[in-house]
Amino acid sequence: MSELIAGDFLSLLASQKIPVLNAERGTHAPVQTQATTVFAFHYKDGVLMAGDRRATAGNIIVTDRVDKVIDIDATSILAIAGVPATAFEMARVMQTQFEYYRRSQLQPLSLPAKVRALARLLRENLPMTMQGVGVVVPLFAGLDTQVSPPKPLIFFYDPLGAQFQAVGNAASGSGSGSIRSILSYQEKYGKPGPADMNLKEAVQFTLRVLMIASEFDAATGGINPETNTFATVKVLDANGVRTILAEEQRGYLHG
Repeated sequence: MSELIAGDFLSLLASQKIPVLNAERGTHAPVQTQATTVFAFHYKDGVLMAGDRRATAGNIIVTDRVDKVIDIDATSILAIAGVPATAFEMARVMQTQFEYYRRSQLQPLSLPAKVRALARLLRENLPMTMQGVGVVVPLFAGLDTQVSPPKPLIFFYDPLGAQFQAVGNAASGSGSGSIRSILSYQEKYGKPGPADMNLKEAVQFTLRVLMIASEFDAATGGINPETNTFATVKVLDANGVRTILAEEQRGYLHG
């Protein structure tokens, strides 16, 4: 037997005539499930945040029943665009953090602290973001209780955790380009503008915007009253968060 170099495992296998298994290396990461599209805008009484309910994986529609707008606590809402597995975990972490602080300190977390908490979670997700997996680009709405009356505010983020306050509206996801264009036009030339809409007008406008976005983006599910497929719509005002259910949306759409 020829002399082996210490630690030369491949030579040892060859000397014993044991074949080496050659594993093929994949050139692409697994196809990820993606959730799009979400947006938020100020209306007359507060903030409306909405999202379609479609999730896709490549060219496959995974489901039209996913909720992309999530109550974090009684006065804050998270809208997710990106990989649901990562985004839903972020939402659960925030819900636990906010509730723990409220119970331990006997007062709710301040809005600036809530905004930073989401930014921190996005920064902690940086390794996944840099690999191109687990990317999340969320929207957040919370109630500023430091002013009187309390004022709902909208924040948007980049994948690295930078946070920005939206003056009028914000959108994220694959259909956000169409939606932002419509919102911008309505703000400048529409009557009423989004900030002057009552709840009925705001919800009706939201549903129509999603229907238009779905015509230009296959990953946006839109609205289909025939199959009772409506959006996830939540409003945040001085009294807290309220969900606009499917039957209420149907009434607003045809009202």
